[in-house]
Amino acid sequence: MASWKDIETAAPELAAKAKVAFDAHKHKVMATIRADGSPRISGTELDFMANDAWIGSMPGAMKARDLLRDPRIAIHSAPVDLTLQTPDAKIAGRAIEVGDAERNEWVAARNEPVPEGAFHLFRLDVTEVVCTTVDGDALKIESWREGAGVDVTRRT
Repeated sequence: MASWKDIETAAPELAAKAKVAFDAHKHKVMATIRADGSPRISGTELDFMANDAWIGSMPGAMKARDLLRDPRIAIHSAPVDLTLQTPDAKIAGRAIEVGDAERNEWVAARNEPVPEGAFHLFRLDVTEVVCTTVDGDALKIESWREGAGVDVTRRT
């Protein structure tokens, strides 16, 4: 699986577009897998720091429980730009909870206040990045998948 830095190296233009989309606003939508195997949709925030993509969670939150049991995750930028000039972006992979040392490094590098008290912190190991934009009269879908590189599809 890939760090965000790996994506930036392997697919720099796509990584830049995805980062713009995710940085466009604070709240994203993520999918996790419930204990019964059905999907769960939750709100989340996504940070790009220290060469990785990160999400956090309050202790005991259902999304954290899901990820601790099954780390598979998908996050959607939830675009507010209906023209898709800012891409509709998605990341998929695994959310790996980090230990105290890595959490302390993340806290030290953060430019925003850190939640008080206990919280879960997950680093994303990325297997897929997809950005969709409008290109003339077509949808342009750019994707990077682990082991497959970048692919571009146009749909009219």
